[in-house]
Amino acid sequence: VQLQASGGGLVQAGGSLRLSCAASGGTFRSYIMGWFRQAPGKEREFVAYISRSAININYADSVKGRFTISRDNAKNTVYLQMNSLKPEDTAVYYCAASVTNIPRTADVTYAYWGQGTLVTVSS
Repeated sequence: VQLQASGGGLVQAGGSLRLSCAASGGTFRSYIMGWFRQAPGKEREFVAYISRSAININYADSVKGRFTISRDNAKNTVYLQMNSLKPEDTAVYYCAASVTNIPRTADVTYAYWGQGTLVTVSS
């Protein structure tokens, strides 16, 4: 499966962005989908995941209550709605697809990755 992330940009603190990740070349509904991010000089970290049927959703504590992950299996797309953005949310955001039985937060469990989209939050 190929993943194409989009929607990043420059936004002021307190603002919102919606990231999209379009999948092609695979059966989208068969994948667990996740969002990860990597800030400059830091390791990549988990942001959110959503199970195949969207029943099981999990967020990193740092984004809980501000970010919302969703998916549209008919459009082969996963979304990340980001509200109340903070400067510390600045990072390259990656979408990823997993074929494991249950969703996990570890990036090693995701076999397919998009190219990343940059989110910059100014103070």
